[in-house]
Amino acid sequence: MGSRPLFTRHSFYYGLALVVFLLDQATKWAIASRLPLYAERPVIDDFFSITHFRNAGAAFGILQNQRAFFLIVTVVVATGVIWYLDKAVRRGRRMLAAALAMLLGGAVGNFVDRALYGEVVDFLQFRFRFEWFGTPVDYTYPVFNLADSAIVVGVGLILLDSLLDRRRETPGGRASPNGEGSAV
Repeated sequence: MGSRPLFTRHSFYYGLALVVFLLDQATKWAIASRLPLYAERPVIDDFFSITHFRNAGAAFGILQNQRAFFLIVTVVVATGVIWYLDKAVRRGRRMLAAALAMLLGGAVGNFVDRALYGEVVDFLQFRFRFEWFGTPVDYTYPVFNLADSAIVVGVGLILLDSLLDRRRETPGGRASPNGEGSAV
């Protein structure tokens, strides 16, 4: 029985997940320890600000104070992502594996916040001001964090990988009539 090398193909992707997690936690700690709750620091005029906000819900503040629900769902999702990540790595699906690693790092980052504090530290805020056919528009996007960003980028890469995979399924970039392909 041979031993596995210390650095495996999986290590890179778990390392990526760890980097996402550590950056997320470091930025949340920096905001929580240096900026009072609800304080706002402009970075790019009125367009981008660092705003200390706490969210006890999910994206866009939905499902507030459902801590147990989020913790259970995150454990289930993270388990599925780890299983799928292993499968993607074994099949050489690098983009999919990187996407899943980002998703995993972000999910674990927000999980730790919910588990320890019952809420997530958010701090990235964007405000869009422009005119639309002569009507002024002033929209502030909900405040979010690096974990949320990693999750969104991960999901985007999963969708891109899926689209590219469909094009690779058959010659000419068309899906086969019976729907078979190289899906993970």
